[in-house]
Amino acid sequence: MNGFVSAWANRAISWEKWSLIGLVGVVALAIAILPVTWAMLLVVGSIVAVATLLCPQIGVLLLVPAVPFGSIRQVTLGGMNVGITEVLVGLVLAAWLMHMVIKRQARILWLPLSLPLLLFLGALFLSLPGTVSLPHSIKEIIKWVEVLGLYLFVAHEMRGRWARALVFVLLGTGAVAALHGIYQFLFQVGPEGFILLGRFMRAYGTFEQPNPYGGYLGLTLPLAVGLLVAGIVRVGKRVSGAWWAWAAGSGGLMLAAMIMSWSRGAWLGFGAALVAMGLAVLARSGRAAILAIVLVVLIVYGLVAGGAALIPSSLLQRFSDFVPYLGVVDVRGREITDANFAVLERMAHWQAALAMWTDHPWFGVGIGNYEVVYDRYALPMWPLPLGHAHNYYLNIAAEAGTVGLVAYLLLWSVALVVTWRSTRRTQGWEWAVSLGVLGVLVHLSVHNLFDNLFVHAMYLHVAMLLGLRLEGVAGPPHGVGHSNQSKAICVGGPH
Repeated sequence: MNGFVSAWANRAISWEKWSLIGLVGVVALAIAILPVTWAMLLVVGSIVAVATLLCPQIGVLLLVPAVPFGSIRQVTLGGMNVGITEVLVGLVLAAWLMHMVIKRQARILWLPLSLPLLLFLGALFLSLPGTVSLPHSIKEIIKWVEVLGLYLFVAHEMRGRWARALVFVLLGTGAVAALHGIYQFLFQVGPEGFILLGRFMRAYGTFEQPNPYGGYLGLTLPLAVGLLVAGIVRVGKRVSGAWWAWAAGSGGLMLAAMIMSWSRGAWLGFGAALVAMGLAVLARSGRAAILAIVLVVLIVYGLVAGGAALIPSSLLQRFSDFVPYLGVVDVRGREITDANFAVLERMAHWQAALAMWTDHPWFGVGIGNYEVVYDRYALPMWPLPLGHAHNYYLNIAAEAGTVGLVAYLLLWSVALVVTWRSTRRTQGWEWAVSLGVLGVLVHLSVHNLFDNLFVHAMYLHVAMLLGLRLEGVAGPPHGVGHSNQSKAICVGGPH
């Protein structure tokens, strides 16, 4: 008996087991004293927390659906909204750090976007001396710290099977979000102001507005397009039939929902993404170049021969109603009608942002402070701030000045160059995803001319895509979990 007790006393219990034992005790106590609803939420939350702490990659996969749906339930702490996305990011990064400390593997590779992201964060800090509301600035800086942390984690740990799982979940979540918007469109579910053509409703999902909803779809749909292209154009191995079918189904739903959002910014961004992806395909495949030339000739011939008349007049009007205002600098004094209200409202906020930048040319009014100081620069008839300038380039110039704008342009220029190089070096499934990420970045760059897509946690969505390092991912593209590159179940194991 003494030998048994001595052996048990000397037995080492890992930190994972101690954490689990402690958490089970806390949950059991809470279940005993809390109402049923709160007890169930605590149980589910505890399971998610334990799974993420033991295997942070699972937390990243859970973060994907939290981006479009996590804003449904939020709490306010210190003036900042905290939802499931913030909790998951914190858990993932804390678990990653804990694994590295315990296993003494605190080695972080220097990645292409590390320095540009740090420079951009530095530019944001330089805007702090002129800020009016420090909490608003801190909130924005935390956002970009999360981007940096998530980018580093995905780039280091979401390799092989985890990269495939991430892409699979991204497409599936996009399809679910698209179905939500299609339902709203067909059954007129939404506010009266979103009624479209008298019998439909602009799709807006969980984003409260159609434009960010269309933007979210535009940050996911190019992945499906890339996989579809790689199933037709051979660059290395073609993607498997299962991947092609998954991309076709989810992509079709997202394209339909994007159209139903009636968001011009999303349409223009996706069009630009297709052009960029087309150029990348032509650069890799001579056969694709010939097919593209034939296709362009047929499309032009069809339009000249009368095909343009088949385009619905509502779509043509949607693209043309802002053309008369392209050369307008000052919207004051312009007559406001139902037809031009949205265009003039956006331009009024552009003008306010330009005025902020003019008054504070180097470091801006303080990162995150556009809405705070808007009343000083608001034009007559446009007193209400919309949260941002509806043009991220002007928004960052107003808040962080020329220094911030240059740092931002450097960041996304490097991201585009790195992604383009990835489309030149990869093959098969990896090439398909590289192609999709290139389309996502182009969509983001164009759509941000008309809106701000770094809202509703979409910046985390972008960070995950930026972190996909595809050049060295091995294994045949025949399933989500099949890969020779990543044999470890969770972070910290052998790769």
